[in-house]
Amino acid sequence: MTSYLLRLTDVGRTYGDRQVVRAVTLDLAPGECVALTGDNGSGKSTLLRLASGRERPTTGKVLFDGAPVDEDDPATRARVATVMDPGAYYPDLTVREHLMLVALAHGLGDAAGEAVEAVLGEHRLTDHGDVLPSALSSGQTQSLLLAAAFVRPHDLLVLDEPEQRLDGRARRELAHRLAAHRDRGTAILLATHHEALTAVADRVLTLDGGIPTAAAGQ
Repeated sequence: MTSYLLRLTDVGRTYGDRQVVRAVTLDLAPGECVALTGDNGSGKSTLLRLASGRERPTTGKVLFDGAPVDEDDPATRARVATVMDPGAYYPDLTVREHLMLVALAHGLGDAAGEAVEAVLGEHRLTDHGDVLPSALSSGQTQSLLLAAAFVRPHDLLVLDEPEQRLDGRARRELAHRLAAHRDRGTAILLATHHEALTAVADRVLTLDGGIPTAAAGQ
């Protein structure tokens, strides 16, 4: 019997009179990747916010490891890493300081320094470790956000178009990195427009007007 880490059951989200997501059911197991595709405005980002506990569904249930998901719950925050907000960094900390803070806050302790240097190298940020985020290009800023997600322990990755602003090489590297994390048991839910990232997915769910219209295995 499959043990699911994330379960969305008949989930819907309404803002006023506008229904953005409706009737979405999705199960995600450890070591599995699901990609959300669809046009802009199709409900992908809203579904990711519901899945990560940033928002609560208007209808249906979202469970993480059997309990209602809540971003403010320390247990959820310790196990779910997200890349969804372009400004999710500390502007007064250098790139290295930001990553160190994330690593230490998530319990890496004495291993934090080594982990930070490794993730700086993986994301081609070593030469920018001592600058403020404001000095980075848009692609480097996206790499910083990704590095912050990868440097910390996580059982679930929730990523909203993580390929944004990355060059071709960085996108290919991201695809390989996601595949490696999936193979090590991380559950991954991402929205993407990029073929290399959908190729990592075990299943692809297409949204149209907030409604799932297709699901395909890879």
